[in-house]
Amino acid sequence: MTDLIDVRREAESLLRQLLDDSWSFAFDNAKRRAGACDYLRKRITLSRYLAARYDAETNRQTVLHEIAHAIAGAAAGHGAEWKRVARSLGYTGGVTHRGETATELAPWVGVCPAGHVAYRHRKATRATSCARCAPTFDERYLISWRRREITAATRRAALTPR
Repeated sequence: MTDLIDVRREAESLLRQLLDDSWSFAFDNAKRRAGACDYLRKRITLSRYLAARYDAETNRQTVLHEIAHAIAGAAAGHGAEWKRVARSLGYTGGVTHRGETATELAPWVGVCPAGHVAYRHRKATRATSCARCAPTFDERYLISWRRREITAATRRAALTPR
């Protein structure tokens, strides 16, 4: 929904307003998390894949979320101090996003006996059962995994604003 050039422009503007000049902005290749705050590099990043499919306000809120981390500090996590800072910046969301993720870029696709589909970006290292069929591990609902090829065309399509 959003052009990445516009997302970058808005993010850099917010960083200039709210953080000192030592902080920078970049896009990253995350498929599931919307943003990150790298305290060591003093860098706020957004997933290029998710930013392309979210609207401008959702991206703005994600940047504010990460800026709140930068201001509150690494030790704050998503605790009371982080929440206080986040609200003071105008952040209205929670601690995690509930938006769409880039499942089309997950190389591992699993199916349980009931037909529920699961996606992974890394190979499962142990047996996994379906969380929709049973809240705890249950061998009756084992997921069978298969690897699929993620082509350059698929990656380009994932960057297309929706």
